[in-house]
Amino acid sequence: MASGTPTIRPTSFLLLVLTGLASCTAQTPTSTAHHPASASGIVDTAHGFAIAVPPGMYVRHDFQRSYLGGAAWKSFVRADDHGEPVVALVLDHSNAVTAAELRIGVGDDATARAHCLDVPASGVPAQVSRVTLAGVRFTRFRAVDAAMSHYLRVDAYRAVHDGRCYAIDLLVTGTRPEVYDPPATPPFEQDEARERLRDALAGFRFL
Repeated sequence: MASGTPTIRPTSFLLLVLTGLASCTAQTPTSTAHHPASASGIVDTAHGFAIAVPPGMYVRHDFQRSYLGGAAWKSFVRADDHGEPVVALVLDHSNAVTAAELRIGVGDDATARAHCLDVPASGVPAQVSRVTLAGVRFTRFRAVDAAMSHYLRVDAYRAVHDGRCYAIDLLVTGTRPEVYDPPATPPFEQDEARERLRDALAGFRFL
């Protein structure tokens, strides 16, 4: 391995495996795996919304990149709560150390609608409030989670609109830099990432 390339301390076999899995899933995909930002953004008539894609972000249609964030259609999802991961706007240079993305998931069955505004029992929820986004009232909460040197911070927005549950999650997730040897350098600061995700959320609208 070249000099200066971070390697993980062999503190435990389990930590090595989990961090390795996160590295595989959280790295910025190659150009064949995502769509570059375009001036027109995304117009999703099937799910009834549109969102602009800011410079410095790219589009994915799966949620497969985060160890703690999972691949479900919304963060802290119930086992019987069904929905669809629709789109993610991923911040450029996201990797296993720090990654950030705006996810939009949609659920249209009765259970998804009934539990759309629930605040999760898992994680550490805080600052529950009601906000207006794109002319619709959303429940907003913040939650954090951590395990095996990984962390997750979520600003979550939930609303029932036009017979669907809309789940918008602003995620910042990754691995503590000090578990690498030498300590890794994050591609961006967490607070900077959250601000850019909030700016991107301003481009969301219902059709």
